[in-house]
Amino acid sequence: MAVDTLNEPVFDRDTVFRNVRRRAWLTIGAPLAIVLYLTYTWFAFGVPELLSKAQPERAVILATDSVAYKVHVTKLLRRDIMEVAIEGERRATYAQEDLPEWVDVDGTNAIVDLGDGYEVAITGKVMEFTVPDYGTIKVTATNSGVTTELPPGPVPEWLKDDPRKFDARPTLDRRVQVTKTKIEVHNYFGGWENFWFSFQSELHGMSFSQLWAIALSNERIDPSQSNMSLIMHDFLGNPDWQHGEVFTALFETIMMAVLGTLIAAFVGLPLAFLAARNFTPSLLLRFGTRRLFDFLRGIDMLIWSLIFIRAFGLGPLTGALAIAFTDTGTLGKLFSEALENIDNKQVEGVRATGASQIQRYRFGVIPQILPVFVSQVLYYLESNTRSATVIGALGAGGIGLMLVETMKTSRDWENTSYIIILTILVVIMMDQASGWLRRKLIEGK
Repeated sequence: MAVDTLNEPVFDRDTVFRNVRRRAWLTIGAPLAIVLYLTYTWFAFGVPELLSKAQPERAVILATDSVAYKVHVTKLLRRDIMEVAIEGERRATYAQEDLPEWVDVDGTNAIVDLGDGYEVAITGKVMEFTVPDYGTIKVTATNSGVTTELPPGPVPEWLKDDPRKFDARPTLDRRVQVTKTKIEVHNYFGGWENFWFSFQSELHGMSFSQLWAIALSNERIDPSQSNMSLIMHDFLGNPDWQHGEVFTALFETIMMAVLGTLIAAFVGLPLAFLAARNFTPSLLLRFGTRRLFDFLRGIDMLIWSLIFIRAFGLGPLTGALAIAFTDTGTLGKLFSEALENIDNKQVEGVRATGASQIQRYRFGVIPQILPVFVSQVLYYLESNTRSATVIGALGAGGIGLMLVETMKTSRDWENTSYIIILTILVVIMMDQASGWLRRKLIEGK
């Protein structure tokens, strides 16, 4: 751009075109660079191979198992007996006089009505599976495996015909398996089985109104304890869901987060004064304190937990120490920055009253950093509740360890969902509680 004698701007055409071309290259080059980077990471991280190995149908099955349960109708061929049990558990086996309506057992034979035209007939070592719009599948268990007779036509994808094992799952909620040792039928139902009380409990299957009436009744079911005590005992001691152990583990996780955060806050605050430029004139002391903060927060919380597990063994204490060490470095840095940004006029006003140095800190400094102190501590308390779950999965205990244990088996996904939901509820409660405390302490409401 040039300027004439009248001080009016004169635009240079070449300069304007050069600026336009540069901006055009930026407009095109930036998205192109992003696309190239994403393309590189797509292949560098092996995404195509991962997608080729993905099993979405298994994910659907696991998702179904997390919100549903199944009843097993099993013919044990070696013992020649028929069993009907929830999730195939011996302790959840139906008595012959209490079988579900859709199961008709005659000695060691049975007819299972799976609904919508699906029916299974078990006679001796032969299983006949009637599938609507396909026909009847006949499978016979032999000493070496199974032999199968299929209707004419192509074999559907939901059927796996192997000489060693027959497996058919025409719908998500129906499944039939045959091996040389057993014939098994799975029928799925929505909900969580035996959630309130175990199958053996006298309270199993009772409605809420029935339980309420029993709790208020003077006639005791167990003479050694009240009915309310019996209800709570059977609920918390449910062996399938382990409510008592789960609640205890949740409490350990919360205590782990609270203890670790409080230690970090009360250790980080005095160290923050040593790292603040306007409170510590010694350059060497400030440098050493800040490097200590870098060291503590530079090592991830998970690494600290592994170190303390080797040092002190498994338990909630290791998780609390891991949280305390990491957050001491983070909160100490945040507090030191807040101290460096305080208004010195308030401190000078307190000093003018003849206050001592400790009193100047108490009435001139702390009130200024209190909002930062409270908000950051409460935020990290909420965040550490989630972190304590992850640390617990490594062996520090709490709800994280129970979550990993339920995920090790493929049949406990409903328990996994239960623990995840409880963990989310705890995080929500911590968030609400921290927000309430923040308003009380900072805003005075």
